[in-house]
Amino acid sequence: MKAEITPATDVAPKTGSRYRIEALAKGLDVLRLFDESTTSLKLREICDRTGIPMPTAFRVVATLEEGGYLERSSDGSIRPGIAVLQLGSAALRGSSIVQLSEQPLRHLAEESGETVNLGVLVGDRVLYLARLRNSDLVTANIQVGSTLPAAYTSMGKLLLAYLSEAELTSALQGHDFASHAGPNAATSLDDLRERLSTIRDQGYSLQDQEVAAGLRSVSVPVFGPDAARPAAAINIAVASTRHDLDSLRGPLLEKIRKTADLISRLLRST
Repeated sequence: MKAEITPATDVAPKTGSRYRIEALAKGLDVLRLFDESTTSLKLREICDRTGIPMPTAFRVVATLEEGGYLERSSDGSIRPGIAVLQLGSAALRGSSIVQLSEQPLRHLAEESGETVNLGVLVGDRVLYLARLRNSDLVTANIQVGSTLPAAYTSMGKLLLAYLSEAELTSALQGHDFASHAGPNAATSLDDLRERLSTIRDQGYSLQDQEVAAGLRSVSVPVFGPDAARPAAAINIAVASTRHDLDSLRGPLLEKIRKTADLISRLLRST
């Protein structure tokens, strides 16, 4: 029996590529609603945040739930399922920058004896792609896939420093400088701009108890084929009781720069 081919009424987009599948796009819009601060939503909240009509949202959620990408709790709340975690883990493991950075970062962690991270900028937050943790470091429960406000982290500030003024304003338009942070965090966009100017001039970024009290870090950029814009950033994070700022600007900065140069060469050679 010959399969019937239905007209592609849901394929032609309102905007963008003519190959866009609207039903799939709606499903992705739903999945994007979830992050570290939004771990579960009611169906009505999904409709309100995406603009998807209730009947359509119900079908989208049901389809994602069937595939294991969403799951429903006893009170009807909807949250990401195991399949999403599996996809995210596979994406991180398969990322070329993660693969190429693995050995250099491991060597840096062993040589420095401190926690080492690799991150990229996503909006106004830093996404952690790799993390080799020193068990002595007292900090939040950060792991691969976690995000932190870019304005408070050494990697985030470093990557923000390479944005144009328009890009910076756009990236931070939703950031609340009154939100919880460390004692030395920037308190306004103007304050942050001054810090970013210094970072651009010196080529590295320090974080001195801006994420949380007792935590410091130093970060440098990693460049791929585009030498004008970092592909990522790496940092060494330390307890303030173990290292002062001179230590971060001295031996640790020298070590991390060598590692960043090696990763940059590896990225440009692929």
